[in-house]
Amino acid sequence: MRESVQAEVMMSFLVSEELSFRIPVELRYESRDPFAVRLTFHLPGDAPVTWAFGRELLLDGINKPSGDGDVHIAPTDPDELSDVHIRLQVGGDRALFRAGAAPLVAFLDRTDRLVPLGQERTLGDFEGHLDEALGKILAEAQQNQRNAG
Repeated sequence: MRESVQAEVMMSFLVSEELSFRIPVELRYESRDPFAVRLTFHLPGDAPVTWAFGRELLLDGINKPSGDGDVHIAPTDPDELSDVHIRLQVGGDRALFRAGAAPLVAFLDRTDRLVPLGQERTLGDFEGHLDEALGKILAEAQQNQRNAG
């Protein structure tokens, strides 16, 4: 069974109203992390930067403004399926990208064939993996508290 879906999409990095340039962005979805999609931005002169966020956020953002916190996705024209703005924020720094909706929809369709929306929890031992991950996080936090004390 295939365990991941990948695609490369050209996006416009909107530096300002007057300046933008096209960059390749790798989209990746893995069945072992069924709720997330990863976008790796290949900016000229910089190391690639990867952002992970909810697959449903990307799906919702194609049709209507979506997202709280560091990732916001919204259609450029809510009345038609055209382009999508993806805004990423870290502290006071923001980056705005524009992508065609069609390649994003095609990518999401392929992820849905791999793991249908709503079926993420049925994959293997999802709850067990979640419990294991939470256990590691709690153990690290306890260790850090002991080391600080």
